[in-house]
Amino acid sequence: MLVHLRRSLVMALISLVIFGFLYALAGTAVAQALFPFHANGSLTDNGSLLIGQDWSSPRWFHGRPDATGPYATNPRTGVVGGDNPLVANGVHGQSGATNLGPRSRVLLRDTRALVRYWHRYGVSPTPDLVTTSGSGLDPDISPQDALVQIPMVTHATGVSPAALRRLIARNSHSAQFGFLGASYINVLQLNEGLARIEAAR
Repeated sequence: MLVHLRRSLVMALISLVIFGFLYALAGTAVAQALFPFHANGSLTDNGSLLIGQDWSSPRWFHGRPDATGPYATNPRTGVVGGDNPLVANGVHGQSGATNLGPRSRVLLRDTRALVRYWHRYGVSPTPDLVTTSGSGLDPDISPQDALVQIPMVTHATGVSPAALRRLIARNSHSAQFGFLGASYINVLQLNEGLARIEAAR
């Protein structure tokens, strides 16, 4: 019986070392060797390319509504859903959609508020700009989402619409392999490009 117990313990220890440590270390080593930028969070000097940022000024292109805006669920203030990426409320939101259905009055009210916000800046928003993604922290928008924001950004920065259209075209990525998904723009990269244009003026 002791022989069986010893064999079991030795096998458990070997499995722990191989699958608990060596496998994880090997995976980390391969990721660092082949994809260091991705493995380390896709970080630039201004944040991660994988997580939507809070762009609260009209001088920047905005992403989709996320879970950190003033309509994010906040038990202290009684807010129970709906999202807005345009002005942070100082309360950390959570990743994930609000799960408000198409008949939700809260969703309808908050979406109308977003549409009014965009109209104040001369933007006719696309559906993406007033609805959340599945993650609630989407870092990407479509080229059309960026194009409709040109009047707002031009007015705030003085950068010409033609220069902004060229910037959008340079930062547009086509669907993966030409057919998976849709074309997209990373908002952080787009705004980094905008900052370079402004610095060069």
